[in-house]
Amino acid sequence: MSCNALDRLRSDKTRTVGELSIRTKLLEKAATLDDVILMGRGDPDLPTPKHIIEAAKKAIDNGATHYTHVRGTIELREAIAEKLKRDNNLDYDPENEITVTVGAEEAVFLSLFGILNPGDEVLVPEPRYNSYDEAILMLGGVPKVVKCIPEENFRLTPERLEANISPKTKAISLVNPGNPVGMYDPEQVKELCQIAIKHDLIVISDEIYENIIFDDTPHLSVASIPGMRERTITINGPSKSYAMTGWRCGFFAAPAPFCEILTEPAHTISICCPAPTQAAALAAYTGPQDCVKEMRDIYKERCNIMATALTEMGFSFIPPRAGFYIFTDVTSLGMTPEEFCMQLLMQAKVLIFPGSLFLDPTGRYVRISLLSPTERIIAAAERMKNFVKQYK
Repeated sequence: MSCNALDRLRSDKTRTVGELSIRTKLLEKAATLDDVILMGRGDPDLPTPKHIIEAAKKAIDNGATHYTHVRGTIELREAIAEKLKRDNNLDYDPENEITVTVGAEEAVFLSLFGILNPGDEVLVPEPRYNSYDEAILMLGGVPKVVKCIPEENFRLTPERLEANISPKTKAISLVNPGNPVGMYDPEQVKELCQIAIKHDLIVISDEIYENIIFDDTPHLSVASIPGMRERTITINGPSKSYAMTGWRCGFFAAPAPFCEILTEPAHTISICCPAPTQAAALAAYTGPQDCVKEMRDIYKERCNIMATALTEMGFSFIPPRAGFYIFTDVTSLGMTPEEFCMQLLMQAKVLIFPGSLFLDPTGRYVRISLLSPTERIIAAAERMKNFVKQYK
């Protein structure tokens, strides 16, 4: 292939990347500074629990260094099926209805690959984790944005959802709890599902944050609602609940015919999730679960610390009921979120990301991650207070 051909390919395949440039600028600037408190990425700082690490080590020692079945070892799929039954009131056949993937990201891509034809629309709320948009576009689909507003805590409502359905609509993307915002009560989930049933739509239900809920709201899995199992792809994995982001393990659960048609595409993309990682995930799902609550309690403490500090600074924010993040309106300082993030980094050495990276429709918010050690969260809060005082 000639250089000219490569140039044409690059031109054809590259879309606007302006939304990534501020992330790059912030990370590059942070790399030149000392003692930066990192509160940008969604990667847990807590260590993977020891029993999970030991299981992976033992698996390697016992020769788990080769390919597994493309959909994952049957032992892991059985453990996932048991977890789904125990925690989510879902009944899936581990042999035919569960596929282990290289992280939940691969599960998202494969799910969209399995349902989308060119021009099909997937309804996505705002703001959101934008990997869904990228995957939809890569597959020739259309991410159709459903307007959500801060006065409703950016919650996707049945009325807004239904108003955006067209003859081209194929599916709804529902991440609950969400990133950077979003926590739906069970009744709210049921209302959204009634719209999906009424219009015969598929729901991609991303439940990766299910165990990081700070109030007493129970998590309701979409596929457990009557009439939803046959139209739902449930995506999950141990990354967030067990601090296993770097292990790269996820899964999707769906009716057998759907899993079957994606077996060969899954093989083409990755062949299988790494064998030691699957051993680690097996230990996560079958081992002691105290670690999940312990980590959630730590995140909740950090959330309370930062929420209190933000209130003292005079900032408004979306109530952080779940997840790792606080979505905060900073425009009262007379800066754009991008300006706020850059100045905060340069002057206070605290790294956070503007809401534009998560498709904030208002241009007002930043996302503050709670994934630094608690003492560093406390230090970041003090640095932010001193920074804000200069402008108020």
